[in-house]
Parts: sequence; C-alpha cells; structure tokens
Amino acid sequence: MKMAPRFQMLIKRYMSCERGSSSLEYGLIMALVFLVILVAVTAFSEIGVSKMQTANEAITGA
Repeated sequence: MKMAPRFQMLIKRYMSCERGSSSLEYGLIMALVFLVILVAVTAFSEIGVSKMQTANEAITGA
C-alpha cells in the first residue's frame, strides 16, 4: 500500500508548516486578554454591588 508513505509525508509537511503559527499565537493572546478582562470585571462588579447596597441601605434608612 502506498498510502502510509504519502500519509507520513503529509504529516511531516503539516508539522513543518508555520503559516498558521501567527494566527494561533494571536488567538492565545486574545484568550489571555479575555481572561484578564473577565477577572477585572468580576472583581470590580463585586465592589460595585457592595457600594450599591450601601447606597440603597442609606436611602431606605433615611
């Protein structure tokens, strides 16, 4: 069967190809940026909720 050497050649060519490397790197950077934004929004939302509850208690207590 001639498929095994041909398949091996395709795998070697695929592994040595670097055309998609930059797009993969950009994807990883975007994922990291997304995680940083998500953590920041989560942290600030907890602070915001706490401030809003304090304001609500001050208003209803007045």
